[in-house]
Amino acid sequence: MTSTSAFSALAPYGWDEAWADEFAPHEPEGLLPGRVVRVDRGQCDVITADGVVRADTAFVTPHDPLRVVCTGDWVALEPGGNPRYVRTCLPRRTAFVRSTSSKRSEGQILAANVDHAIVAVSLAVELDLGRIERFLALAWESGAQPVVVLTKADLVPDAVTLGYLVQDVETSAPGVPVLPVSAMDGEGLEVLLAVVSGGTSVLLGQSGAGKSTLANALLGEDVMDVRATRDVDGKGRHTTTTRNLLALPGGGVLIDTPGLRGVGLWDAGSGVGQVFSEIEELAADCRFHDCAHDAEPGCAVLAAIDAGELPERRLDSYNKLLRENQRIVAKTDARLRAEIRRDWKRKGAEGRAAMEAKRGRRR
Repeated sequence: MTSTSAFSALAPYGWDEAWADEFAPHEPEGLLPGRVVRVDRGQCDVITADGVVRADTAFVTPHDPLRVVCTGDWVALEPGGNPRYVRTCLPRRTAFVRSTSSKRSEGQILAANVDHAIVAVSLAVELDLGRIERFLALAWESGAQPVVVLTKADLVPDAVTLGYLVQDVETSAPGVPVLPVSAMDGEGLEVLLAVVSGGTSVLLGQSGAGKSTLANALLGEDVMDVRATRDVDGKGRHTTTTRNLLALPGGGVLIDTPGLRGVGLWDAGSGVGQVFSEIEELAADCRFHDCAHDAEPGCAVLAAIDAGELPERRLDSYNKLLRENQRIVAKTDARLRAEIRRDWKRKGAEGRAAMEAKRGRRR
């Protein structure tokens, strides 16, 4: 198959000129490009120009858990054989990583090459702003643009109350779009579809947040299984058990993920700073450069709290996430993780620049 036909077949899954350039060194070997749509026990499903194929990941299973094959990866695949093998992964532009619950403090990569991280939060239960901030810290650190989607908006029929809820989340999510959406009556779906149509989006949230229902609404058909949640706490069993990559009918790609019970930070210092940007801006005016914002004289952060300009809850959440992140960094090779993250961000910048140049040529 020619590279031109492969380009057109894979374009709905995010293939572009920048990815083609990354893959070019593998063409002389006769390898085929493809994107991982699902990973399961050392094997993965890969979308290629010839359709979905099953492949083994044995050749690219490293000791570093952050470099294993992941949903969203672009790979170089053997053209044939039984079994077929993924030979290598192309360098990632972005990656969403959390820490595992194991005592070894390992990172777990949830999705790769993501442009938008959609944090789904159910309005069927009381908002947990601290958990939203935690998701956003990981999203910013990944290199993706976060979006908070308040699902089940039809359960809050009063417009004033809904407006207050949106405002509460916006205060905890500076620089992040906050969209109330109802998959039942279609409220807000058009705006969300416009967001996800440009690139790859990963859908994140707890069980019971309505991710699978939202995914079905975006896909325009019942692709993901949906189960009822408990009335008492809004929680449900994990409907989605694997990470699945799906092309959206209006353009763009969606990665649906299982409900996340735990969302541990993983070397996410800059992400925490992005979530609490107003605190870091205030801290620049503190009298002491190493101010802990506890009881120091001349603390601009505490002054803002006293003046009612900054909620004390925000500072408490900021300090909690900073301490957690420092513990994780102390247990891991932060330098290696920083190198990987810099490489993702460099590739992401190059990919975006290539797409902008391509759009400019079309005008």
